[in-house]
Amino acid sequence: MTDARPSRFDTLAIHAGQHTDPTTGDAIPAIHVTSTYAQDGIGGLRDGYEYSRGGNPTRTALQEQLAAIEGGAHGISFASGLAAEDALLRAVVAPGDHVLVPNDVYGGTHRLIRTVHGKAGVAHTTVDTADLDAVRAAIRPESKVLWVETPSNPLMKISDIPALAGLAHENGLLLVVDNTFASPALQRPLDLGADVVVHSTTKYLGGHSDVVGGAVVVGAGADELAEQVRYVQFAAGAVSGPFDAFLTTRGIKTLSVRMQRHSETAQTLAERLVHHPAVARVLYPGLPDHPGHKVAAHQMSRFGGMISLDLAGGEAAARTFAESTEVFLLAESLGGVESLVNYPSAMTHASVRGTEAEVSPSIVRLSVGLEDVTDLLDDVLQALDRTHAAH
Repeated sequence: MTDARPSRFDTLAIHAGQHTDPTTGDAIPAIHVTSTYAQDGIGGLRDGYEYSRGGNPTRTALQEQLAAIEGGAHGISFASGLAAEDALLRAVVAPGDHVLVPNDVYGGTHRLIRTVHGKAGVAHTTVDTADLDAVRAAIRPESKVLWVETPSNPLMKISDIPALAGLAHENGLLLVVDNTFASPALQRPLDLGADVVVHSTTKYLGGHSDVVGGAVVVGAGADELAEQVRYVQFAAGAVSGPFDAFLTTRGIKTLSVRMQRHSETAQTLAERLVHHPAVARVLYPGLPDHPGHKVAAHQMSRFGGMISLDLAGGEAAARTFAESTEVFLLAESLGGVESLVNYPSAMTHASVRGTEAEVSPSIVRLSVGLEDVTDLLDDVLQALDRTHAAH
């Protein structure tokens, strides 16, 4: 007899944590908007629910779903991606410890580690995580965490997760992978040796630009770490609300088909933009000449929906392009069904100006949505033509 339990990604994304109501048979679990729960006598909790900061059935359903799609043992849902990262860091580092951070990392992550945890006595080194020798050289006796984004934000660098896992574990470090850009539909870092995965669920997991959230997922054998993160969350209170949890769960159910379309359209755009005279470089791991293409092809099933362009005309050209698109909205964030253009130097990465993680002012970032590929290509080309003519 075969095991009929769901184990493949598309099925897990739809069914994990989604239990039908025993009374009504509701196919979609209810949104539990309660803040507190009746007790059957003092301390007589029903399924452990006491107060919604500590637990809520809607959040529980999402957390089961998050763990399942990442191949983890524990999923923990937060109010934002940075709240998730902060709780994880509070759980694993202390004053005097050291964290290795990518030199191409989301500006908010760098700011959190540099300023918030830096003031608490946690040191950091910024390093190119695509360069194993550089990472090895940056490890100190007091190092505790190796933080990785792959693909990275916004330069689309690819880091070799299995190789970094080996290096981290040889030196007693925790390997944390921010899987926001790829999503578990394309890449599962825990299967590749990572210890922890973090997400801004605001992005591809939610997928519709209508909810803010974050997640920490840890693998099997890390029960103590999961409890430490849960304790910080409970003590500090950065939980996702029930409606936010519901929206994220709903988004995850279509994640696989969305990521397929995002990736296919982004690949088309990247290939068409390579030879445009306004573009110095197209940064997309699906291009064969991308430095990380072979590694990405090994650890990702597709190459994702994010593209960055290095404009030949420098800062002025990048600004002109970012303000010239019509279908692509000029906005923060990424991963929604609608296409977005972002100017990292003055938007998402403004906080890292003057640091080792500063983004070149000639870079623009595209979050390729689900609109018609021809309309998206026409929009980018008209903006590039306008940019080329002006600069």
